[in-house]
Amino acid sequence: MIFKIWIAYIMDLIFGDPHWFPHPVRIIGSYISFLEKYLYRLKNKKIAGGVLALTVVITTMLLSYELSNISKYLEIFFLYTTLATKSLGKESLKIYKILEEKDLELAKEKISYLVSRETNEMDEEQIIKSTVETVAENSVDGIISPLFYAFLGSYLDFALVFAMGYKAINTLDSMVGYKNERYKDFGFFSAKIDDIVNFIPARITGGLIIPIGAFILRMDYKNAWKIFFRDRLNHSSPNSGHPEASFAGALGVQFGGKTKYFGKWQDKAIIGDKLKHFSISDIRKAVKLLYVSSWVGLLLFTILYQFINTLI
Repeated sequence: MIFKIWIAYIMDLIFGDPHWFPHPVRIIGSYISFLEKYLYRLKNKKIAGGVLALTVVITTMLLSYELSNISKYLEIFFLYTTLATKSLGKESLKIYKILEEKDLELAKEKISYLVSRETNEMDEEQIIKSTVETVAENSVDGIISPLFYAFLGSYLDFALVFAMGYKAINTLDSMVGYKNERYKDFGFFSAKIDDIVNFIPARITGGLIIPIGAFILRMDYKNAWKIFFRDRLNHSSPNSGHPEASFAGALGVQFGGKTKYFGKWQDKAIIGDKLKHFSISDIRKAVKLLYVSSWVGLLLFTILYQFINTLI
């Protein structure tokens, strides 16, 4: 069963996420928007949001089950779409190349597609920091969590069902899981479910996978562990701080500080020690760490899968 996950992983490294392709996550997003138009009219926004979350996740998992029963090739193909290693790396390296060419205005525009913070007043170092932070945070929900749930689902022959169910939850959180006036109640369940499903993968990523990746790349794996244990809770999200802390330690940089969201400045908690200023080479280093960590995650879950299989 797990050979399907390996093939899907390799396909992601080769093909990434072509912009012309109607990606399943975009279809899930359209479904969420469609349901939101009707469910948001309900008076009790928390219940309405809970109905939205359950409907989207259950529908996605049922459709994934049917697809996996039609053909193993379809299952592998849709498993591949749950992973985003190449896509995340490619988009980050675009910003690296633009900064190399000293086109700060274009870099601000491109980074705005990757982050929710305001980018129009950013200088070069802030753009670099935002890019590296994005790589670190998305190493979990873009790669390790889908792999984790694909392997977990494999025990029941439900690899695609679990992985695509995770992507539905993650998409819900990215669309309605905000603490603003519109979504603080309506998106409550979507945000909480996302926190729950990322709880274990985030800690495995920050505490084990990224430090091993740093060791392989001869980065500062000891500092990755040090900053992970010290700063992983310095984040408004219960999960995002774990991979960010490990990345910050491995690269010797510091995340957090003053950041502008939706017209308001916020003081984000500090993660990492400022051993050096950000440079554009940090983007390339972060992408390398992302790729190697994705491979470490795949290998680790494979070993665990085989080990547990010998016990049951």
